Amino acid sequence: MRYKPIDPNLFKKNRDKLRTRLPADSLVVINANDEQLRTGDQFYPFRQNSDLFYFTGLDQEKCILILCPGHPNPKLREIVFTLKSNDLINTWQGHKYSKEEVINISGVENILWLDDFEMILRDLMSEAGKVYLNQNEYIKLSKEAPSRDERFATSIKKQFPLHQYARLAPLITELRNIKEPEEIALIQKACDITEQAFRRVCGFIKPGVMEYEIEAEMTHEFIRNRASGHAYQPIVGSGQNALVLHYISNEQECKDGDLLLMDFGAEYANYAADCTRTIPVNGKFSPRQKACYEAVLKVQKQATSLFVPGNSIDKVNKEVFKMIEKEMMGLGLFTVEDLKNQDAQKPLYAKYLMHGVTHPIGLDVHDVGSKYSEFKKGMVLTLEPAIYIAEENIGIRIENDIMVDDVPVDLMRGIPREVGEIERLMEG
Repeated sequence: MRYKPIDPNLFKKNRDKLRTRLPADSLVVINANDEQLRTGDQFYPFRQNSDLFYFTGLDQEKCILILCPGHPNPKLREIVFTLKSNDLINTWQGHKYSKEEVINISGVENILWLDDFEMILRDLMSEAGKVYLNQNEYIKLSKEAPSRDERFATSIKKQFPLHQYARLAPLITELRNIKEPEEIALIQKACDITEQAFRRVCGFIKPGVMEYEIEAEMTHEFIRNRASGHAYQPIVGSGQNALVLHYISNEQECKDGDLLLMDFGAEYANYAADCTRTIPVNGKFSPRQKACYEAVLKVQKQATSLFVPGNSIDKVNKEVFKMIEKEMMGLGLFTVEDLKNQDAQKPLYAKYLMHGVTHPIGLDVHDVGSKYSEFKKGMVLTLEPAIYIAEENIGIRIENDIMVDDVPVDLMRGIPREVGEIERLMEG
């Protein structure tokens, strides 16, 4: 892989934490992601199932992790099944993991070929009472094709209908929510690479540059620093495009006098960074742009203090909406009188900020976790207040990644966000 090797003790630690939450007679099965067909005989670049990576560090298709903590045979309590390569595969697809490599990466000692999976599964099921099956339960997920984990769940329930089955996702969510120090270091690395990309594009951007050229500069900097690429489709939106929350076509010309909103982040070792910066295309904020920008930045700075144990996403959103409402009044978007007469179901601020301002981040850019769960030390979340004023062609969002602690830690503290910093950076 492009990234530097990760200590397998991280994955051992993650498996141990899961085992402490499992009944003795349990069986856990987690599958690798499918290879996704792009067109003809071409596949999209492979991206591992985040849950399988979390417990094994394996970054290859056709792998299965089995945990059966109470099995009488100690060798069958923790197994990775992987693809047995051959000369044909080596010639056409390249190197695949050897058993020794799987051991070194994951720390799992018992590695078997996929050919043995069905036979071993029957043995494991004969000793298991409760079977934990995995599924992506992200609440906004909508898809048509079932994942490999979902297909496996259908198959095993048909083959072994009398066992007790349970959801693995709540246990994984509880674990993945709180990052180990090694994970924080990987996220920090992704943030540092993102900083390098931001500094690079600030010296490149000027009127007449195309949005896709800026994306290309980001991509160049990501890949040359060992990232796999973007953690998500980057948003590079100038002018009116900055007002489109999920604008990803990045195809327009950046024009003099416009603002440019860039929502982007590197993916390093499958861990994501998520950054947004808004800058003037010509290198100089107009007085009105500066006033709006300073209002958003003020809220972000104030709200960082909310990322302490005991708070929640829901609480942060409510507090930030109060903060931004005050700033919007200061910008003349509405008056105190307007506020008194507003429809409680349609608050005035929602015209200019129509999304939440924080979400978990980790192995997924929108990582596992509930907006009602209490923050605990080691959680990492974004903070992204914004103001969008369509009639003034102003779209401003500033986003940093924050680690929850008694004193919150800004993992993007090195990425310039002050007006003076940005303008000096763009001067070259």
